[in-house]
Amino acid sequence: MTTTTNAKDTFARRIGGADWPAVTDEINDYGCALLPRLLTPAECADLAELYDRADLFRATIDMRRHRFGDGEYRYFDRPFPEAVRRLREELYPRLLPIARDWYAKLGRDAEWPDSLEEWLEICHRAGQERPSPILLRYETGGWNALHRDVFGDKVFPLQVVINLNAPGEDHTGGEFLLVEQRPRAQSRATATLVPQGHGLIFTTRDRPVMSKRGWSAAPVRHGVSAVRSGRRHTLGLVFHDAT
Repeated sequence: MTTTTNAKDTFARRIGGADWPAVTDEINDYGCALLPRLLTPAECADLAELYDRADLFRATIDMRRHRFGDGEYRYFDRPFPEAVRRLREELYPRLLPIARDWYAKLGRDAEWPDSLEEWLEICHRAGQERPSPILLRYETGGWNALHRDVFGDKVFPLQVVINLNAPGEDHTGGEFLLVEQRPRAQSRATATLVPQGHGLIFTTRDRPVMSKRGWSAAPVRHGVSAVRSGRRHTLGLVFHDAT
């Protein structure tokens, strides 16, 4: 058995170990849902250490310079680290039924095929060819403004973030923030402190919510609260590529 096969089986087992009906209910209720541990502490440390390997990335973004917040993030270039590639491949088919259900409720065409590879080919034919997995680094005082990760016309409505550091040990603060504009109502905010190695699924752009007129699309933005102390690294897994 090869290392590649072992890695596929490992990530498939971890992702398959989630209570997916409960995860689906939670994300339908709140627009986000925690997953069990997807990466061990050692795997988290290995990924965080890659941040200083500039050769692995296609671009580096200074959030303060662009008024996105205070911190820095880097877009991985191909080929991806094994863990990044496997997590994306194994998560996509688990998220796909939720995505299709959401678009059915909103009366939209769900164009996503059964495999991530096929979907990314569609993105590439539409001119969205640049890889989208992100590694983020926040120092003390760092934060991320509310935003959406929409990189073109082709959008997958769910994405996943994984905290590579241990809250309360490596950093304080740095909660994941989700703000949803409810139909004809005030915005609703959700804050989640993601445990080390755990995934958080969340809404990319909008999601269906029930209103008096039926299902409506509620716009959603996400960000990160101020890191009070320490350093926080996160892995962002977006399931559509960029223009």
